[in-house]
Amino acid sequence: MDNPFKRLKRKILIQVLLAALAALAAGWVLMTLFVDGVLQDSFADYVVYVFAHFTSGERAEALYREIFQSNKTLWMAAGYVLLLCAIFYWGMTRFTRYFEEISQGVDALADEKAGDIELPPELDFMEKKMNQVRQSLEKRARDAREAEQRKNDLVVYLAHDIKTPLTSVIGYLNILEEAPDMPLEQRAKYTKITLDKACRLEQLINEFFDITRFNLQTVVLEKEQVHLSYMLMQLVDEFYPIFAAQNKQAELKTDGGIDLEGDADKLARVFNNILKNAVAYSDPDTVIEIEAKRAGEAAVVTFKNRGRTIPPHKLESIFEKFYRLDAARSTASGGAGLGLAIAKEIVLAHGGGIKAESASGLTTFTVTLPLRG
Repeated sequence: MDNPFKRLKRKILIQVLLAALAALAAGWVLMTLFVDGVLQDSFADYVVYVFAHFTSGERAEALYREIFQSNKTLWMAAGYVLLLCAIFYWGMTRFTRYFEEISQGVDALADEKAGDIELPPELDFMEKKMNQVRQSLEKRARDAREAEQRKNDLVVYLAHDIKTPLTSVIGYLNILEEAPDMPLEQRAKYTKITLDKACRLEQLINEFFDITRFNLQTVVLEKEQVHLSYMLMQLVDEFYPIFAAQNKQAELKTDGGIDLEGDADKLARVFNNILKNAVAYSDPDTVIEIEAKRAGEAAVVTFKNRGRTIPPHKLESIFEKFYRLDAARSTASGGAGLGLAIAKEIVLAHGGGIKAESASGLTTFTVTLPLRG
């Protein structure tokens, strides 16, 4: 790979050589004209004339011979050094221009100014890096603003949605209290409705807590030996009532004893969130396929469900926090848009990876985890 400073070093070397050549040329011109050249007599006469203003004419000529003629070599050397310093000082001002250009580029990054940063051609490698950093910072800032806006909208929606089940709970409890002689069948009906609304209210409150925890906490792992196959079997059993209610099924395939080092509670949350998402967005009367297998030094877990194909532009944002596939804010399946974002954070903390694919009505989530932490 070419050294990115190669062009800059070549430019500086050329400028140094030009400065040295300019100093030599200027010194040669001065020596030729004033010391040993056509202007020597005029220069001598002028110096003697100046000295004559301060002393006698004979004394002026003696001073000229003593100061200049007897020390011609010394004066030539001193003059050349001074000339060389002056030319190099001029050359250094050109070098410092590069630092000024870089400083202006850094200021543009700090001030978040719009537009590309432009530097001299010999600093094109630095210009490219600065523009990459600027684009990265702009994307992070834009993503942060969008996430914050989604969060604010979601908080407003949740606060509004909490009122509905809370009002229903209070209303039905009042009816039950005011009518103690209500028929048992009707009382059972109202009690079930009240319980459903209370469960929905609990779900909304938990989503508020999820929002707070996601913003304030980092993922801290407490690793231990995890029996992955057994964990997935437990997960399927826990979801059985949900599958039965929606006339769906889960089919688990596993290589058998797959053990890995990880945080059991957090990994369980990863698979819970993915499976919950698969249940929410799969078609009725379908089978959700779960498969766990070894792949070298890693374990690969896939969740496949059939339903609406996720468009590519939404697939890119599916792991962003507060992002919801379903724009309907009050649906029972719509959460805070944190499940997949939290799953991604946990998987990355384990040194693994997570991705989603969707085509022809089949959506696949793939989680890859190292067997050893």
